[in-house]
Amino acid sequence: MKISIITPSYNQGKFIERTLKSVAIQTGSEIEHVVIDGGSTDNTVEILKNFNPSLRWVSEKDKGQTDAVNKGIRQTNGDIIGWLNSDDIYYPGTITRVIDFFQQNPDVDVVYGMADHIDVEDNPFEEYPTEPWNFDRLKETCFICQPALFFRRRIIAAHGLPNIALQYCMDYEYWLRLGKRGVRFEYLPEKLAGSRLYAENKTLGARVKVHLEINKMLKKMFGRVPEKWLFNYAHVVMEDRLRGPERSAWIVLEVGMRSLMAALRWNRKVSANMANIVHQWVKSAFSRK
Repeated sequence: MKISIITPSYNQGKFIERTLKSVAIQTGSEIEHVVIDGGSTDNTVEILKNFNPSLRWVSEKDKGQTDAVNKGIRQTNGDIIGWLNSDDIYYPGTITRVIDFFQQNPDVDVVYGMADHIDVEDNPFEEYPTEPWNFDRLKETCFICQPALFFRRRIIAAHGLPNIALQYCMDYEYWLRLGKRGVRFEYLPEKLAGSRLYAENKTLGARVKVHLEINKMLKKMFGRVPEKWLFNYAHVVMEDRLRGPERSAWIVLEVGMRSLMAALRWNRKVSANMANIVHQWVKSAFSRK
C-alpha cells in the first residue's frame, strides 16, 4: 500500500527542513513525498534542492494553499493521501500505524489521530483537542487535526478535491463534506503529528477572517450556522478587549449583542436557547459589578 504525502509550502524556510525530515524517517510503506511550493522568496528552494534524500518538488506561483494541495494530489498516485503543511511534523512511526490501520480496516476511508500543538522549536505545549468521530459534533467544532488525518485516494473520485475558493477552512469544509455524504471516519487514539501554533501562522494571525469564512461555509453547507460558531465569532471580534484590563460588564454585554447580531446575520433569527444564554451572561456580569 503506497502513501502520498502532499506538502503545500510558501516562505516557510525556517521550518520546512524539519517537516521534510519528519517524513524521511517514516517507514512501513512505500512513501511518495511531493512539495508544492508557491514560489517562495526565502531559503525554501535552496533547502528543497539540497535535501537528502532527494524528493519531488516544484516552486511556482499558484492560487494558494488549497490549489497547492490539489496539484499535489493530482501529481501523485498513492493509495493513501496525507497532507502535511510545511511548518508541521509527523511523529516517528506515524506512517506505519496509519498503513496498518487501513490494511486492517478496508471499509474505512478516513482515519485521524491525536496530535499536539508545538512551538517554534518543535516542543509540544498542549494536546490538540481531538475527539472520537461524531458528525453532529464536528459541525460545532473542528476536532480533527489536519496533519494527523489520512484518507484513501478513492474518495477523490467520489467526492472531489478540497474547495479552492476557501483560504482558511478548506480542510474543515472537506471533512464536513465527506461526513455529510456518509464517508466512514475512524479515530486512532495515538499521537501522530505536531501542528505548529505561533503568532505569525495563517490561522492564528487572521482569526476574524477565519471565523467569517467558517460561518459562510457552514451556512452554505447546512443552511444555518451552529450557535457555538456564532458565539465563537463574537468572542474573536472582541478578543483584545476581553483580554485587556478594561474588561467590564459592558464588554460582556457587547459580546452578547454581537452574538445575537451574528445569529440574525447568518440564521435570520435568534433561538430561544441563544437568547437565554446571552441573558444569563449579562445578568451574571452585572450582578458582579
